[in-house]
Amino acid sequence: MTSATDNRRDGVTRELDELSSTLMGDALDMLAEGADVNVLLVVEDAFGTVASFEFADDGPEACLEGARARVRSLHRDGGDEKSGLAAPERYAICYEAAVADEDGAYRDALLLEFGERGYKSYSAYSLFEGKGAGDDFAWSEPAPAGELESLL
Repeated sequence: MTSATDNRRDGVTRELDELSSTLMGDALDMLAEGADVNVLLVVEDAFGTVASFEFADDGPEACLEGARARVRSLHRDGGDEKSGLAAPERYAICYEAAVADEDGAYRDALLLEFGERGYKSYSAYSLFEGKGAGDDFAWSEPAPAGELESLL
């Protein structure tokens, strides 16, 4: 028996790359300024309308689950009239976390989850140092963190 995920395409479209790269860039800018990056979500429909959401009123895991649930509800409901969003085509979720390096030490990281209708969904991370250090803030190029269950 084949599952729906077996029929999903590999790869990332230009539109999803742009959406997720913009979100990650904005989050890195926030970190450089010393702001906490809560769970940030951006969703785009087929018409190019983008809606942004922030989840911060609960613990990190609950906020992350809230963002994932929001993507699913937007999909189920065919969009969000209030924000002018039609049925979502793609999404990206970004949040602060820690990632173990080669030596097993945990380092500050910005994680990104992203997906698009009909495609496999993925995650990536970028290590960072110097939160709040402005021009001295440093980050690594995004590295793949694996495939995820699609929310669309």
